[in-house]
Amino acid sequence: MARTALLNVMVQAAIKAGRSLVRDFGEVENLQVSRKGPGDFVSAADRRAEDILRGELSRARPTFGLVMEESGVVEGSDGQHCWHIDPLDGTTNFLHGIPIFATSIALERAGEIVAGVIFNPVMDELYTAERGRGAYLNDRRLRVAGRTELPEMLIGTGMPFIGHGDHGRALRELRYVMPEVSGVRRAGAAALDLAWTASGRLDAYWEHNLNSWDIAAGILMVREAGGFVSDLQGKNKMLESGDVLVGNEYAHRHLLRLLKQAEDAA
Repeated sequence: MARTALLNVMVQAAIKAGRSLVRDFGEVENLQVSRKGPGDFVSAADRRAEDILRGELSRARPTFGLVMEESGVVEGSDGQHCWHIDPLDGTTNFLHGIPIFATSIALERAGEIVAGVIFNPVMDELYTAERGRGAYLNDRRLRVAGRTELPEMLIGTGMPFIGHGDHGRALRELRYVMPEVSGVRRAGAAALDLAWTASGRLDAYWEHNLNSWDIAAGILMVREAGGFVSDLQGKNKMLESGDVLVGNEYAHRHLLRLLKQAEDAA
């Protein structure tokens, strides 16, 4: 796959940050004896990775703005371009030594996501996409799954945790979805859930209350892999609402119906 110069900048930044995370991930097990220690260590690992991303991207495109999980918003001088950066998506997995986490970078141009990179450094899986040029996993072209029947489908989701989210809604949605599908998975990293849907590992995925840096790159990947993307109202306001639903045509339609039934039952 021939990458554009811009995508190459994103890939190199993600790989460099990913190598830093892998080094830190190797130390996590040694810190499990202390409740405070691992949390502080992971926060430092997160910041180190974000510093690498910010440095690499700003050096290559100094006029672009940034939206970052740790450091907030930096306005760009060109007013048209903005990076959405998540240095460590799947922090809780990382903290517990689970190798399901990723670095995610998306480029927004004049309100549209035009390029995205998601990198799981432990599995050495590099997902890339550019608008109109397809989505890839390590240079292999991606397509969403082709299954058309709900009982054959594996669905991904996120779940609220202590002090966050609407627990009642999550249980209600699962009550409507679980009896209809092959299985429901909660991997703990939204960027990878989206990438896995683009690659056909998951047939669909939904989640509430996400941030732009969690989903911007993955949204583009699903679209470029031939999938359908919307918020949970069926509209194109994922980055504004923080709610996302993705899948192939059939999975998206059926899941949207089931989630609407769950909402109406509230």
